Amino acid sequence: MIKAQTMKQMRRIHLYIGVFFTPATLLFALSGALQTFRLQEEKGYGGTLPAWIVWMASVHKDSSMPRDRGTEHKDRRPATSVVKTADASSNPPPTHKGPSRLPMRAFVVLLSIGLIISSSLGVAIALNNRTTRHASLLALFAGTVLPLLLMLN
Repeated sequence: MIKAQTMKQMRRIHLYIGVFFTPATLLFALSGALQTFRLQEEKGYGGTLPAWIVWMASVHKDSSMPRDRGTEHKDRRPATSVVKTADASSNPPPTHKGPSRLPMRAFVVLLSIGLIISSSLGVAIALNNRTTRHASLLALFAGTVLPLLLMLN
């Protein structure tokens, strides 16, 4: 059993992490759900994409706002092999276009860490409650096994 003071601290940490990351969690959950059915692609959506789907997909996949409104990043090209020569000036470094994506990517990593901590604390809090422990264990088991079974079919 976890001590009452420890449970209070866990609940407070769980609360603040959860509330802080909830807007981003909802955004990434919704955009991820859209991408499950490839609705961020014209062929998946079945026509011209609404700007909000383009925006969400760009933030989710590219950690940035779309460059061309209403379309995906058209300026992305497949990587090509570069022939190395003795003269380094013949292959100038790529120019940086637009704002850095590093801050948003760092936020997404913090979001992932926050979700892991908040989810773990939530499970610990749920399993510590004697009246709901059995149902919580069943829900945890089902939430683990069901996706695995659905992937096998």
